[in-house]
Amino acid sequence: MRKGPASRRWWWLAAAAPLFVLVAGLLIGEALGWPFLRAPSQQLLSRQLQRDVVIAAPAFRLHLLGGIRLHTTRLDIAAPAWSRAPHTLLAQELSIEMRYIDLWRSRGGERLRVHSLKARQLDAELERLADGRASWSRAEQVAPPPPSFGQLRVQQGQLHYRDEMHDLELQVSGSTVDVKRNSASLRADISGRYRSFPIKAEVLASGVLPWERGADANATSALTIKGSVGRATMAFDGQFAAAAAGALQLQGVSGRFSLKGPSLAAVGDPLGVTLPTTAAFRADGAIVKEGSIWRVVVHQASIGASRLNGAFSYESAGAVPMLAGRLGGARLAMVDLGPAVGVLPAPAQRKPARSGKVLPTRAFDLNSLRTMDANVLIDIDEVDLNTRLLEPLKPLRTHLLLQGGVLSFNDIDARLADGRLLGKLVLDGRANVALWNTELRWSAVRLERWVHQARANAAPPWISGSLDGSATLQGQGRSTAEILGSLAGRVHTELRGGAVSHLAIEAAGLDIAQGLGVWIKGDDALPVTCAVADLVAASGVLRPRLAVVDTRDSVVWLEGSLSLANETLDIRAIVAPKDFSPLALRAPLRVRGSLAQPVVSVQKDALARKLGAAALLALLNPVAALIPLIDPGNTDAARSGAADCRSLHIKTARLRSPTH
Repeated sequence: MRKGPASRRWWWLAAAAPLFVLVAGLLIGEALGWPFLRAPSQQLLSRQLQRDVVIAAPAFRLHLLGGIRLHTTRLDIAAPAWSRAPHTLLAQELSIEMRYIDLWRSRGGERLRVHSLKARQLDAELERLADGRASWSRAEQVAPPPPSFGQLRVQQGQLHYRDEMHDLELQVSGSTVDVKRNSASLRADISGRYRSFPIKAEVLASGVLPWERGADANATSALTIKGSVGRATMAFDGQFAAAAAGALQLQGVSGRFSLKGPSLAAVGDPLGVTLPTTAAFRADGAIVKEGSIWRVVVHQASIGASRLNGAFSYESAGAVPMLAGRLGGARLAMVDLGPAVGVLPAPAQRKPARSGKVLPTRAFDLNSLRTMDANVLIDIDEVDLNTRLLEPLKPLRTHLLLQGGVLSFNDIDARLADGRLLGKLVLDGRANVALWNTELRWSAVRLERWVHQARANAAPPWISGSLDGSATLQGQGRSTAEILGSLAGRVHTELRGGAVSHLAIEAAGLDIAQGLGVWIKGDDALPVTCAVADLVAASGVLRPRLAVVDTRDSVVWLEGSLSLANETLDIRAIVAPKDFSPLALRAPLRVRGSLAQPVVSVQKDALARKLGAAALLALLNPVAALIPLIDPGNTDAARSGAADCRSLHIKTARLRSPTH
């Protein structure tokens, strides 16, 4: 028997009834906000997060169609068992929206993305331990990356973040305000520490905030920061790229900055960048971050009286951070680098010398040389050597390399008083004791320009001419004083086409008669036939193998030693005249004592013999007292000294010849 139309309709209605009930239930549940799911949701979240979760009953609303949308007057997520924090998250008037596709992707290991989070008040306590456990992950998991947000609006928020992996602790309080669609402003006050350096900052941002996804993928958020890290203070005015995936990693940041601090080291310390201890520092420029690389253009930097500029990149992603770029500027005063290069401050700024010592004993920070590598080209218009007696280097060019704890200044090329200085310096800091190597050459340096010798009445310079030479020295130690106190090697220099003060030569030989004559008629320049200094260093003591100046009037040579280990000197200047003098004392001059307080005197035994003989003869006849003071000249010694000078000069010239 066939069923009629009415029977078929009842059959379809009976079959569809459960579906109608289910749809009606879903619609009613959505309309009511699923209030009966609050307790099951609370229990499910507690099991998933392995900690207590409390969702307030009043105004609880949950919607599941098209995604998860939750609103509650209060949400309290407890801290994990290993934490001492009062909670992980405490929210008031909270609204959260999450898409199912984002939840599915997070199960595959991707960063969890929260489509929208809005709250009147939000108090978060986030922690990450050194072993990788974090309060935003389950107890048995290593912490995933923090969630990202499509939209984040918090009227009043507070965040306490402790990260043992990065030795960072921050306290952040701030708020966001809607400006218009897809636009907001953020204000935050930050305090805390990074490593051992205190942090304090104010942050203002507006536009599409970095963690939000605006309608325009190319939108940006304006960013202003004022604050301090350690002893350095900074200001930044720029922007974030709105599409940046990680705000905590400062991706897409660019803008202008200013930095200042009591030392350049104060700027580098928080960044882990090895920078020298210097005078007070200030810099202005532009900065961009591209991936893990910071790019910085320094328009102007002042370190004490120095004026510098440059462009640098800093790569922190490798096994060892790398600083590369160029350093230039109008002027560098060596005193501004202070202890970094072992330069003493100007006399008015110096502290009393330690027990009469003058060489710096401040220990090098060799560990800092091993924390990063560097490759920097240096081109500076003027380098002041921290003394009024010497002309600055104009300019100085060199190539700084820091690799594996070895700091080197290669391809040094400096102009010096119409001459040139070339060579390299190396400080090997791989061990506990630094190794120092110096290879320098200089040529055509005009002494009358390099050494300032201003004299009254248009008198000629004390010494003039073209200076050539070289230095090959090695040393080791934990400070500048220790390295200089262990120096070994050789220093050789020659004067070409030179002249010396005639009055100075006569005074050095204690030639009273001729010195008086030169003084009456006026000093003149005495041509130098040959002048050579060949010094040998061993265990920090420099001794001349030969140091002689030959003129038509006299030959002067030096004997003795200069100890950088003990900071003492004992040097004799001996003059052998080539001509007759009716009245001369002829006794060697001596320079003795410490580097801090040298004492110039006449060798007493030689002088005593002359004056004693003169006194005895004066008993017989006053005129006879002049006989010991008559000097016929020491031509044999003069010839010997001149021959030694010429011989060494010729030998050095042959060694410099291209055929050698």
